[in-house]
Amino acid sequence: LHELVQWIGICDGNMQEGSFRCDVNVSVRPRGTTTLGTRREIKNLNSFRFMQQAIEFETNWQIEQIEDGRSIQQATVLFNPDTGETRAMRSKEEANDYRYFPDPDLLPVLIEDSLKQEIRANLPELPHAKKQRFISQYGLDSESATTLTSSRQLSDFYEQLVNLCGDELAKQAGNWMTGEVSGALNKAGLDIANSPVSPERLAGLLRRIADNTISGKIAKQVFGKMWDSSDDADTIIKNEGLEQISDSGAIEAIIDAVIAANPVAVEQFQAGKDKALGALVGQIMKQTQGKANPGEVNKLLMAKLKG
Repeated sequence: LHELVQWIGICDGNMQEGSFRCDVNVSVRPRGTTTLGTRREIKNLNSFRFMQQAIEFETNWQIEQIEDGRSIQQATVLFNPDTGETRAMRSKEEANDYRYFPDPDLLPVLIEDSLKQEIRANLPELPHAKKQRFISQYGLDSESATTLTSSRQLSDFYEQLVNLCGDELAKQAGNWMTGEVSGALNKAGLDIANSPVSPERLAGLLRRIADNTISGKIAKQVFGKMWDSSDDADTIIKNEGLEQISDSGAIEAIIDAVIAANPVAVEQFQAGKDKALGALVGQIMKQTQGKANPGEVNKLLMAKLKG
């Protein structure tokens, strides 16, 4: 409900400021019985964390009361976040204690079908429907689609990103959104609306990965520099000299040098120890400062070791 009212734009959902509050009814029963005991209502909670704490305290308090032979009285209670405890505000033994009464000044509210249809027609695509579309249209897994539809702003950012870089990069875009982007936002204590890296700049970075200008590893380095500046990916790649080495001749020369310098690892690989291959690849990437095209490195290295 909290997510939905924000999604359709009828409430900012700010619990601390009172835009959204919640009440919790708590009642317990001995294990093995089917009837719940008397409930107590915890009123006016202004955070989900406090709700959890209030439920835990109230549940344990009611259990202790029953185990000590006392009865639970129906009551309205408040939660004190400073002490983590609930306290009774007023008791309510019967339904009439709730002071229900008709108000003659309240007129009937008639909602016409035409208004319902108008509202229904103007509703945005709701989270569950958007999640299913992200899975079917963009090939996202359920977990990523759930994360990307956890807020309307996040889902809008993602769709704008995909529109900029193309459906063929939609899955990669989703991985970056739930990985690097989410991690950077959490670390900085920001939400997606305040991301220093816009969809346009992030799309530029993803295009440079896709066309093999940079590797995925170097891309993370570029993203970090984008986060701390207003430069786009192309500018950073050029200024920092981060373009990926894809020239097979240049890579081959480095591979030859690494093979010559690591005869033990070569012998181990040829003896069937696959881990030795990783050591050789690591040396090659180190020599190129991570700029060598990993696919090209593996292909040329394997050819030389098996040749």
